[in-house]
Amino acid sequence: MNILVINAGSSSVKYQLYDMENAIVLAKGRVERIGMDTAILMHEPANKPEFHKVDEILEHTTAIRRVLDVLVHPEHGVLSAISQIDAVGHRVVHGGESFKSSVLVTDEVKKEIRRLFDLAPLHNPAHMLGISAVEANMPGVPQAVVFDTAFHQTMPAKAYLYPVPMALYRKHKVRRYGFHGTSHKYVSERAAAFLGRPLERLKLITCHIGNGASCAAVWGGQSVDTSMGMTPLEGLMMGTRSGDLDPAIVPYVMGKEDLTIGEVSSMLNKHSGLQAISGISSDMREIVEAVEAGDKNAILAFEMYTYRLRKYIGAYAAAMNGVDAIVFTAGVGENSAPLRKAVCEGLSFLGVDFDEGANGLGRGIEKRITKLGSKVEALVIPTNEEWVIAQDTYSLLQEQPD
Repeated sequence: MNILVINAGSSSVKYQLYDMENAIVLAKGRVERIGMDTAILMHEPANKPEFHKVDEILEHTTAIRRVLDVLVHPEHGVLSAISQIDAVGHRVVHGGESFKSSVLVTDEVKKEIRRLFDLAPLHNPAHMLGISAVEANMPGVPQAVVFDTAFHQTMPAKAYLYPVPMALYRKHKVRRYGFHGTSHKYVSERAAAFLGRPLERLKLITCHIGNGASCAAVWGGQSVDTSMGMTPLEGLMMGTRSGDLDPAIVPYVMGKEDLTIGEVSSMLNKHSGLQAISGISSDMREIVEAVEAGDKNAILAFEMYTYRLRKYIGAYAAAMNGVDAIVFTAGVGENSAPLRKAVCEGLSFLGVDFDEGANGLGRGIEKRITKLGSKVEALVIPTNEEWVIAQDTYSLLQEQPD
C-alpha cells in the first residue's frame, strides 16, 4: 500500500510518499510560493536525482496536480500510475476538543475543521485547501487527517484549564490544547524503544525544539501537560514568538504604541523571540555563530532561550514527581549541540550526568548524551511526524470493512 502524506500551508505544500509494506519513502518534496508565477517544485525521488522546476502555480489544486504529475513522470517519478496511491494523509494543526485521534475525512469532519478556523486561522484553512485539492485531483481516494492537538487530549483539567471565568471555556473553548503532538508521540515511543523499557512505566519530558518549540510531560505514554496553549504562542521562547509573558503587557503596549490587535499579535508571533533579542536572526545556527564571535545580544538571546527551556523541564519533572529521560528533537533539538549542552549542564540537580563527547558525535541519529549510570537520561531522537501520519492513515484504512 502506498500512502501520500500532505502538509499544506497557505503558500506551500510538503509531501512524502510511503511504501507501507516496506516502510520506505519512495519520494518527498515540496511546492513553495503558491500563488505566484515563480512557484517552485522541489522533488526528491528515492535512488534518482533531485528535480526542481519553476512554474506558475496560482492555487493548491494546481500544486497537488504538479506533485501527482511528477510522481508518475517517466524520468523523475516513482509510480506508473496515480491509481497506485491508495490513500492520502494530512497534517491538521488544530482539532480542538472534537478530535482525540486521527480520523478519515468525511463531510462532517470537514465541517468541524472549518468550525475550528478561529482557533488556528493561519493553519487550518490551509490544511482544508490541501484536502480540497486532493479531492479535486483524486476523487474517491480515501483521505485521513492527523491532528497536532490530539495527543494532548489526555491532559487532565488541572493542566488544560486557565484560571479565568469558566464561561470562557464553556462558551468559547478557551483552554490549553498544545501542539506538535504527533512529534511528541513519536519520540516518546522511540525513546522507550531506545531505552529498552516499557513506555507505560516511563516519565519523559520531550522537547520539540525548532523555529516553533514546545515541551511535553509524557507519563506512561500519555501527555499530562505541554507548554503551548490555546495557540502556539504560549510557552517557550521561540524563533520569532515570545512565548510566556505577562498578559498585561498586551494592553499596556497597545496603549503606549497605539497598536491594533492585529499589530500586537504580529509583534508577538513574528517579531519577538530570538529574532527580537539578538537583532540578528531567528535561526539558532546563526545565533550560535554570533555567540562564538562574542556578540552580546546573541549571548543574551541564547541564555534567555536555554534558561526558559530549563525552567520548563524542571517544572515538568515536578509535575510528574520525577523524570526518567529528557528527549531533544526537531531541527534545533536534533542538531544544536551547544543548546543541548547549555540545557543539560544546568540539570545536574535532577541527576543528569551530561556526556559532552557523546553530545558532539553524529547527526540525524538516535543517541544518548548522558553518561552510563546517569540517574536521568538525556536522548536525541530525530522526529518523523510524516511517518506517524502515514501509519495512522494506514491503520484507519485497515479498520474499514471490506
